[in-house]
Amino acid sequence: FKMVQNPINFGSNKKDSKTERPWGSFEILCKGPGSQSKRLTIKPKNRLSLQTHKHRDEEWVIARGTAKVTIGDEQVVLGKGESASVPRTIAHRIENISEIDPLEIIEVQIGDYIDEDDIERLDDDYGR
Repeated sequence: FKMVQNPINFGSNKKDSKTERPWGSFEILCKGPGSQSKRLTIKPKNRLSLQTHKHRDEEWVIARGTAKVTIGDEQVVLGKGESASVPRTIAHRIENISEIDPLEIIEVQIGDYIDEDDIERLDDDYGR
């Protein structure tokens, strides 16, 4: 058995993979046919747009912080380790209700088309 060191340095590309948004940032953790996972970091007292997707479902797991989650007509507060399912075409939003701590969410997208242009914004704090 011979150990071969992998020449790829994943750490050096980490900054390149982060996409900044007005509410915080996201980075793609894994992408494949029909699925993608992201880490979303939401700044204190910020929220994503109220939005829908035609082609994908989403699963959210709270990794750090406390979130107010809106899915359809329901709102719930979720903490670390809790999760929510978002079916396609249902209006949804994530909000960081903390005044000091960032919110970190692992989002898994599953569907026949996964891209940033599959977002219909119904309400947006940032005028997008």
